Amino acid sequence: MQKAEWSVREWLQHRGILHFAFCLLPSAFCILHSAFCLLAVVCVCLGVLAGGGCSRTPPRVPAPAIDPAAAGQQAIEQYDTDGDGLIRGDELNKAPGLKNALENLDTNQDGSVSAEEIAERVRVWQQTKVGAMSLSCTVTYRGQPLPGATVKFVPEEFLGGEIQVASGQTDEFGLAVLNVPASPDVPGDAPGVHCGLYRVEITKKGVDIPAIYNTQTILGQEVADDCAAVRRGIVFELK
Repeated sequence: MQKAEWSVREWLQHRGILHFAFCLLPSAFCILHSAFCLLAVVCVCLGVLAGGGCSRTPPRVPAPAIDPAAAGQQAIEQYDTDGDGLIRGDELNKAPGLKNALENLDTNQDGSVSAEEIAERVRVWQQTKVGAMSLSCTVTYRGQPLPGATVKFVPEEFLGGEIQVASGQTDEFGLAVLNVPASPDVPGDAPGVHCGLYRVEITKKGVDIPAIYNTQTILGQEVADDCAAVRRGIVFELK
């Protein structure tokens, strides 16, 4: 009988231990689940890091390789028709990209642009290390939004061939988002517009928009991080 009583006691003791163990099981499973989740996250991050970072942010698009001094000299050769080494007056009217950026270019405030001033402005773009900027513009025609129009930002020739043409289509509100073609050489290349000086051309099929807004454009735009028009919103009012 004593042995049987001890067996009962032992059984009760074991029952208590088992009950305690079963109470711990949910907590143990929670701990294991958390550990496996953490391990999965670590593995994913390690895999992504091997490919360039644990973030979905695309790699920075490199700024176009422009030779500042060469750009300045080529601008003078292209637009300085009187040979005084400066671009001013009617010469600026033929260079809408330069004319639009005169406030930022004309550092000595003499109303003209020199090769060195252009070169210095290019250096400013390069110092920002911005490869492409998100950019949009609004187009109105005779006081009303112009939907379905094609807007092209054509880089000034003296900047070389590194800067691409950006384009966009206006929506019902006359708003166009401008982008350059994605580059197959830069994985994750984000849409946007390169920093630079542009001639702006606006056309619409079936609408006779004056040539001064396209083939003989007087519209120009600088694209830069410190450009006031870019920050407040670019608007082209066609008449």
